[in-house]
Amino acid sequence: MDVITLEAKARPAGKTAAKAARREDSVPCVLYGHGTEPRTFSVPRLSLRKLIHTNEFHTVKVILDGETYSCVLKDVAFHPISDYAIHADFQVLNAKEKITIKVPVHYSGNAVGVRNGGSLKTFVNKVAIKCLPEYLPDFLSIDISKLKIGQSILVRTLNLPGIEIKAPMNQTMVSVVRPRTALSIAEEEEEEAAAIAAAAEHEATVAPAPEDEEN
Repeated sequence: MDVITLEAKARPAGKTAAKAARREDSVPCVLYGHGTEPRTFSVPRLSLRKLIHTNEFHTVKVILDGETYSCVLKDVAFHPISDYAIHADFQVLNAKEKITIKVPVHYSGNAVGVRNGGSLKTFVNKVAIKCLPEYLPDFLSIDISKLKIGQSILVRTLNLPGIEIKAPMNQTMVSVVRPRTALSIAEEEEEEAAAIAAAAEHEATVAPAPEDEEN
């Protein structure tokens, strides 16, 4: 796993200091963890891009006032308009303590169902896991090459040594579905067959009107 180093600048706690950091194009941050005194600091906004805009998970080495902390990026808040990071939380890793974190999912292979005309639908791009730091993966790799039309991969199929999955077990991660045109044709055929059957049933149950008798 790649480790990303951040040179941090200590800052006072509070909104005033946080706003001052943002005016300098920096992101106010906080660092915390079991047995670690919370520390407030800031880092250049651009230095977080390699942590935020990535499809892999990284551990982080935060260098602050001559001390080095091994961390993970736990949470990021974004500006609602500019989408810039405006605050970040870092959790210090402890080799003997499990951590809960979301990691990216990578789907590999060319599904059989897609080769046969189906469409791939992805529902999960990150999965929450719990494990010791030594088991933290860059990402979860899932092979979809054998997936046929109508088949799905659920969270419960994941088997990761040393890692506990914290997502709903019945959650669908990825599926191969029939193409929309084929689905529409099939639905139309089903509707037409149902209409014919309903009409036939109606004719069978309605008795013919009696003819007028001649006097």
